[in-house]
Amino acid sequence: MTTTATLRPDCSKCFALCCTALGFTRSADFAIDKPAASACPNLAGDFSCAIHQRLRPRGFRGCTVFDCFGAGQLVSQHTFGGTSWRQNPASASAMFDVFKRVRQLHEMLWYLEEARHRTFDPGLASTAAHLAEQLAAIAQGDAATVLGADVETHHWQVRNLLMEVSEEVRASYGAEGQQTHDGGLQPGADLMGADLANRRLCGADLRGSYLIGANLAGSDLAAADLLGADLRGANLAGADLAKALYLTQPQVNAAEGDERTLLPPELTRPDHWLRQPGTRVPG
Repeated sequence: MTTTATLRPDCSKCFALCCTALGFTRSADFAIDKPAASACPNLAGDFSCAIHQRLRPRGFRGCTVFDCFGAGQLVSQHTFGGTSWRQNPASASAMFDVFKRVRQLHEMLWYLEEARHRTFDPGLASTAAHLAEQLAAIAQGDAATVLGADVETHHWQVRNLLMEVSEEVRASYGAEGQQTHDGGLQPGADLMGADLANRRLCGADLRGSYLIGANLAGSDLAAADLLGADLRGANLAGADLAKALYLTQPQVNAAEGDERTLLPPELTRPDHWLRQPGTRVPG
């Protein structure tokens, strides 16, 4: 059975696949353009980042937000047997493609693990476990198995199950059907910059919502569905997200919080939350 421990990145066992397979465009999150399937200029010879401790002040905030859900080390050490793309350049293209696919599978496994533990319905828990077994088997297969998998169909199955569990859990908070007209709190809502501070948002369906720069300080988000919600720059200072639904590390990394923010036990508090405004980062 897959656990959240196996879905956390271990960069020491990865061939810097996030720094090579993926591309990015110069923006507020990245200081430069980098095409996909090319090494970042900040990549060191030992696959470490030469500016890891200075990513944000150097203009690479996007790197601090990214999380591979443990795909990097699995592809590097298991799928390709510990032989890097530098040692075998001919493997680079396949390795990068497999990495992107396994990351999708592992992200779905992360959500399924939460759904399995949050549902009150043994049938839904069993379905979540069965889907997880299928996805884990694909992710742990060889490159041909991974690249030949019908990920879109699995994504649809997982999405439907997550929605069922969400409805069930949110209903236990008395939230079923009452959020739609509550200040626009609904799936996919444009809540950029909204002031939602010090509110009881328990059971709100914020799936896919745009919460960029929103103020959620001091609010209670127990059982709030945050699947795919964009939390970039959202103020989570003092907010209670300990029992929020489908919250991930990348979402937390993209937001702003403090030592009072409550997070689920499987997520970690980003370093930049604890850094006081104006603190100078050496380098």
